[in-house]
Amino acid sequence: MHSAVLLIEFGSIILGLGLLGRFAARFRLSPIPLYLLAGLAFGEGGLLPLGASEEFVATGAEIGVILLLLMLGLEYTASDLVSNLKTHYPSGLVDCALNALPGAAVALLLGWGPVAAVVLAGVTWISSSGVIAKVLGDLGRVGNRETPVILSVLVLEDLAMAVYLPIVTALVAGVGLMAGSVTLAIALGAAGLVLFLALRYGRLISRFVSSDDPEKLLLVVLGLTILVAGVAQQLQVSAAVGAFLVGIALSGEVAEGAHTLLSPLRDLFAAVFFVFFGLHTDPSSIPPVLLPALALAVVTALTKIATGYWAARRAGISVKGRWRAGGALVARGEFSIVIAGLAVAAGIEPSLGPLATAYVLILVVLGPLTARYTEPVAMWWSGRREARRGTPEPAPRKTEAEAPVGD
Repeated sequence: MHSAVLLIEFGSIILGLGLLGRFAARFRLSPIPLYLLAGLAFGEGGLLPLGASEEFVATGAEIGVILLLLMLGLEYTASDLVSNLKTHYPSGLVDCALNALPGAAVALLLGWGPVAAVVLAGVTWISSSGVIAKVLGDLGRVGNRETPVILSVLVLEDLAMAVYLPIVTALVAGVGLMAGSVTLAIALGAAGLVLFLALRYGRLISRFVSSDDPEKLLLVVLGLTILVAGVAQQLQVSAAVGAFLVGIALSGEVAEGAHTLLSPLRDLFAAVFFVFFGLHTDPSSIPPVLLPALALAVVTALTKIATGYWAARRAGISVKGRWRAGGALVARGEFSIVIAGLAVAAGIEPSLGPLATAYVLILVVLGPLTARYTEPVAMWWSGRREARRGTPEPAPRKTEAEAPVGD
């Protein structure tokens, strides 16, 4: 009987997620807020709390995080990461300062303590690579001159996750300074070793994993990823970091084949992850933190726009491209929830989960709008300022920075 209820509940969840995804695609929206709302509806204090399938959903959610980070690692090669780090690290530092500090400040102002401040700093810092990539594709801006700048900021954030996640894992686990330092040293050592091996022996690693049979390739890559993630978690590093490093180590045709095979699984389990996070957030706990979440969303939307503008200006992009770069970086999503989920699971601060949920819901909806309208609104406002000064605005002129696509 328990097995039948489990199948019915889990089947209903998957079916519901599929219908929500179709609804979001029809209106060209990100499905993430709908998945979070579904979790709120069927979780603690929701309309119809689930029972039998919760443990199964929890396991699926953990796999979802692992696959999200694996697929992220598959997007980059070790040489790409090293090149981006050397060239664009100032943009990464500005990004961290402008967007992490507001989250930390709000946590401290609310009296949540230093651990919650570090967690909320990460929630407000990391943009959603998935949402941003989809928005750029929908708007036809993949070939724009500012797009490499946007991707460079995202790559630096993803690389920073390999350092940040072990720190958060150690902090929320309540380990001492010595144990935390050991954990961070292991994480940094593992990341450095993987980058070295990928740069020097990447072809050999990919050849070992490679297979002409899609089934065997899928089993080897998935099994290796989950195994490494488990070992990383046993070392108190982070399962997500382990998965990310596996993705970086694979390159060429193997990475492309694994990406194609694993994309449907990633989408399935990532959706389950968002539902699981919503399941553990009581809807009644959101209204008390809605005002801080809204204020934080407004502030960090502006700081992300400033980040993109500064990074694009540094790269020599035109004014319009700078505004487009800033507007595109606003969306937060999967990794903000991953970071908040670590603190929620450890019971760090009861209000942190609801605030993170409300914050992500606001910015995952606002992000595509800022990507589309930041540049025209900025140009309109600039035109009004010029008109007030009584000087004619110069005629628009195509520059090399704006020429290829989407001007």
